[in-house]
Amino acid sequence: MHPALPSLKKIEQAARVVYREFQATPQYRWGLSSQRLGTDCWIKHENHTPVGAFKIRGGLTYFDALEQLNALPTEVISATRGNHGQSIGWAARAHGVACTIVVPLGNSPEKNAAMRALGATLVEHGQDFQESREFAMKLAAERGAHMVPSFHPDLLRGVATYWWEFMQAVPQLDVLYVPIGMGSGACAAIAAKLALKRTVRIVGVVSAHATTYADSLAAGKVVEAPVTTQLADGLACRRADQAALDILIPHLERIVQVTDDEVAQAMRDLYADTHNIAEGAGAASFAAAMQERHLLKGQVVGTTLCGGNADSATLAKVLAGR
Repeated sequence: MHPALPSLKKIEQAARVVYREFQATPQYRWGLSSQRLGTDCWIKHENHTPVGAFKIRGGLTYFDALEQLNALPTEVISATRGNHGQSIGWAARAHGVACTIVVPLGNSPEKNAAMRALGATLVEHGQDFQESREFAMKLAAERGAHMVPSFHPDLLRGVATYWWEFMQAVPQLDVLYVPIGMGSGACAAIAAKLALKRTVRIVGVVSAHATTYADSLAAGKVVEAPVTTQLADGLACRRADQAALDILIPHLERIVQVTDDEVAQAMRDLYADTHNIAEGAGAASFAAAMQERHLLKGQVVGTTLCGGNADSATLAKVLAGR
């Protein structure tokens, strides 16, 4: 097992940390979604966490690890398109640590407002996530603050709790569609699968307009790729993380690329079928399953509504078919 992947015992310990803040999120077999897919479709509702996305689990375990080491800093800095920033903002507030988050220019106004509401100071810098990330690292070095990365074993441990919940609740899963932004979600799914000794096949999902992980997995090394997605900001990564690649390469079944049009259709489908709101990245795994539905007959399919933080204006446009 890869050293960054948590054991079953570590995932169970992480769950206890997570459950101090909220309980396990639900997963449902939705009739209409199953009908669309032509087979049993289960959806894990990470849009039901207190920040509307799965990332909070990783923030909680990351800060808990710092606390266990008596190493809580006075200030943390991180970069985000939104959900990671809310996670770090929530956990920093819970531990009384000052928090600065760097976001790209033109970032989601509602995600920005949510981070500020958690007490985070926002800095807008850069044209994309990678530029924000590089600026955040520079800022942390200048200020002597602790830089929280987007991919780290202590984040992974917390994120793995959501797949651990899903796999225990639906042990009959045959295939799981997992979105890949910076890689913590997909690596955590692999961790839970190995810890629980399951045979479920894990399919990675990337935006067709942000292909660094698809290109890097094909090449076996980091390959940078331009980001042009207008909808899946949670997948809008320009440069893959080598540590994540090392885990994904031996364990992913394959990668599926979904277009913004397919993601928009999945957002509409999920709203009609479940009356839950999915942000772009939150609809990506259902979009991938729909793209591959001809391969899935008779299989139990797991998808994840991993985030529901779509801006009102974006959601109105998507639901209206614009």
